[in-house]
Amino acid sequence: MARIKRNDQVVVISGKDKGKTGKVLEVLPKRNRVVVEGVNIVKRHTKARPPDEPGGVIEKPAAMDLSNVALIDPEDRRPTRVRYSELKGKKVRVSARTGHTIDND
Repeated sequence: MARIKRNDQVVVISGKDKGKTGKVLEVLPKRNRVVVEGVNIVKRHTKARPPDEPGGVIEKPAAMDLSNVALIDPEDRRPTRVRYSELKGKKVRVSARTGHTIDND
């Protein structure tokens, strides 16, 4: 079970985008990396692919190391670490800061 999952709200805690927040678009566990919306934007030069994709310079978010982001606590909107607890026989993520359950399913 991953500490950070797709669609989680995270804050960047180190690097050039420190302090920015965004939604997790993709988690790459084998590479220990994460792609966050609007963070770590890179420019890629692409060739036109007819009939609908134009060529040019495209900006898109690149993967960054998982250790550079922290989950935002849903209760107080501040960065938190993740702990695990058992609720109704199911393993759930819990905020280390407030003790609030993160998983809603």
